[in-house]
Amino acid sequence: MKSFFKMALASMVGIIVSFFILLIVMILIVGVIISSAEDEKVRVYSNSVLHMPLNHPIIERGTKGPFDNIDIGGIGASRSMGLNDILISINNAKSDDKIKGIYLDLTNIQAGLATSEEIRNALLDFKKSRKFILAYSEVYTKDSYYLASVADKVYLNPEGILEFTGFSSELMFFKGALEKLEIEPQVIKVGTYKSAVEPFILDKMSEANRQQVTSFLGSMYDHYLQRISASRNVPKDSLFSIANQLKVKTAADAFTYKLVDGLRYKDQILDELKSRTGTDKDKDVKSVTLASYIKNNEREDGDFDTRIAVVYASGDINSGEGDDESIGSERISRAIRKARTDEKVKAVVLRVNSPGGSALASDVIWREVVLTKKVKPVIVSMGDLAASGGYYISCAADSIFAQPNTITGSIGVFGIIPNMQKFFNNKLGITFDRVKTGEYADLGSVARPLTETERLVIQKEVNRIYNSFTKRVAEGRKKTQQYVDEIGQGRVWSGSEALKIGLVDKLGDFDDAIRSAATMAKIKDYRIVSYPIQKDPLDAFFDKSGDDIREYFAKQELGDQYQYYQKVKAALRFKGVQARMPFDVVVR
Repeated sequence: MKSFFKMALASMVGIIVSFFILLIVMILIVGVIISSAEDEKVRVYSNSVLHMPLNHPIIERGTKGPFDNIDIGGIGASRSMGLNDILISINNAKSDDKIKGIYLDLTNIQAGLATSEEIRNALLDFKKSRKFILAYSEVYTKDSYYLASVADKVYLNPEGILEFTGFSSELMFFKGALEKLEIEPQVIKVGTYKSAVEPFILDKMSEANRQQVTSFLGSMYDHYLQRISASRNVPKDSLFSIANQLKVKTAADAFTYKLVDGLRYKDQILDELKSRTGTDKDKDVKSVTLASYIKNNEREDGDFDTRIAVVYASGDINSGEGDDESIGSERISRAIRKARTDEKVKAVVLRVNSPGGSALASDVIWREVVLTKKVKPVIVSMGDLAASGGYYISCAADSIFAQPNTITGSIGVFGIIPNMQKFFNNKLGITFDRVKTGEYADLGSVARPLTETERLVIQKEVNRIYNSFTKRVAEGRKKTQQYVDEIGQGRVWSGSEALKIGLVDKLGDFDDAIRSAATMAKIKDYRIVSYPIQKDPLDAFFDKSGDDIREYFAKQELGDQYQYYQKVKAALRFKGVQARMPFDVVVR
């Protein structure tokens, strides 16, 4: 028996030691991968084509992680691409003598309309080099066709599909489900259009909400048709008619109405690419994928002692640190403060892509923008969204740039506390009792309804925050607070609409904002530096590996329904008074 325990103990020790040795080896291997991935440059052969499939989610800022090329059981397959990297690559390809053209291999673009606009503008600029752009797909969605329409030649598979049906925005409402669960959403808000709470209290859009959605969706659609009209040389009215009457049902229809230049199979596309690059028919087309070409990007050029700092603020706004996919007030404030106190930084560009979030966290960031503006120019560049809290942190800047299809405004605030007493009592058989040392000690409890006095207290706080919000906007935009209140009320605007009412200064992309910052700072030769500083790839991997695995399996189980799970999960994270977009805009 004694020898048995000795052997068992020895085996356990051996297993533990082996585990740690294996772990150390894995870490070393990962370190080698990181080192080689960071240093590796991709060779580009003469007469090559830049292959752009754009089949991964496009985020504001590319990550340093080298794990994008590693796929363990499918978990690594959800890698993303940075918009900044894509734009730099297209610009580099423009002057790269070895790149003869771009092949847009498009189906569905996983990005918002303003992000697509940035890429589309970069492709238009690329065409100034007189290099070709060829687009091909078996299926064009509305967003992928928007990009494809800029190409010299747009081809579609003979049996393929081109979606050209107009825009729609579908909202989801939880009122019926909450009633069945006997959960009462107790809503306190300011703003006629502050419809973030509508899904919890209504079963359809209010008239005010329908009005604003109709307005900004129409503005975005008008811009969409205008740009396609200019690229395809088809009158805008004709495009509207084609979509409105569903004239494009087949690939042949798309050709008939001049939305595409021809119907081709993949082998025919490859033959044309060979012809355009001077490649022999019996040889393969030389190409480099965008994901690979990005590795050759040189992010830091210019005078080292003269810098423009780009601060990326992307995602929901909350207190704390946040990460690359969310805006933590501490992390972003620290980044702005660092840019402000760095004498080498002559101007700051705040890149905002956010639906908003915590009003308090937004105010913390706003303060840093105000302080920075006193010592150096601050320019805001808006992405897909810069609404509510996203606009809050933008409004103090010297100048604001937005795309025509940016969603912004939503100047309003709300609070919501669910009363789950009946749910606990009637559905679960759970009751509560309490002892408290003060009248308001349990204010905010979900186990009982608010009293009228408590509701009044919270309403006053919401009103106070709305007053502060509109005052901040009025000061930053040099408007009266009354005017801001009139265009506020939680109403959402497109970038084009926001320009007309004075919420933004110019329509333009990220590069326009950079150039404006340089002009205001009176500098010509400068280096762009990015903040916040991204985590070491190894640290980031181990910090998020568990989250990535959970997210992967949730997506596998829920499929298309994963988006609804995300919305419910996000709603459960609401804390304090919110300055948040009233809904997620998904153009279909």
